[in-house]
Amino acid sequence: MSPEPRPGRRVAVTSPHTAATRRPRFPATREIDEQTDLGEVYMRSLLRTQFRLAMFVCTVLACVVCGLPLLFLLIPELAEVDVLGIPLPWAVLAGLIYPAFVIGAWLYVRQAERNERHFADLVDRP
Repeated sequence: MSPEPRPGRRVAVTSPHTAATRRPRFPATREIDEQTDLGEVYMRSLLRTQFRLAMFVCTVLACVVCGLPLLFLLIPELAEVDVLGIPLPWAVLAGLIYPAFVIGAWLYVRQAERNERHFADLVDRP
């Protein structure tokens, strides 16, 4: 008579076909370097993300640049206000637009670098 298995002992059951269908896993950087279909998918996703970010920043800045003249056109009382002897529309368009561009550019670079870090983390994953 054979000894009975002890209760609580685990047994792993596997299929003999499992190892045959398993492909070796290559790092994503190799997929990108060899320009495989998967590598193209990775690169397209990065480019699409960066493009969406660029379009968002450009849209926001375009709304600000185009919105200010419309604001002064719709509210003529603002056009009559002087700041240090300079009409408010000129002061805003000449003095505040450039800091908005700098802040927009800074935010874009910061977010683009974050996207690239996330992409690098995804690609370097084992």
